[in-house]
Amino acid sequence: QVQLVESGGGLVQAGGSLRLSCAASGLTFRNYGMGWFRQAPGKEREFVAYITLTDNKYYADSVKGRFTISRDNAKNTVYLQMNSLEPEDTAVYLCAARFGVSTYRKDEYNYWGQGTQVTVSS
Repeated sequence: QVQLVESGGGLVQAGGSLRLSCAASGLTFRNYGMGWFRQAPGKEREFVAYITLTDNKYYADSVKGRFTISRDNAKNTVYLQMNSLEPEDTAVYLCAARFGVSTYRKDEYNYWGQGTQVTVSS
């Protein structure tokens, strides 16, 4: 049974930082591209960042230069370091796993976590 469990969310002031983690189990982690998405109330789920099997990284324009995605295959964990947070970053953040090639297309991911809430106050 595949499980993705996010942690690290919380309440932070604008300009602050958070580091999200997503621990994976039940799959061969090194064979999966990993992505982070977010969903704000009343809005569609949107792409944030992904990291490939070979550590290539891709970001949404809205977070480029502020967020950094990384992975630790020994710990079966993917991270999202978020700096210079803005109120517009407030959302539930979800990690996702896709066998093989990573993508920004949410419909192509095989597994999803339940999400962790990030709230940025102004």
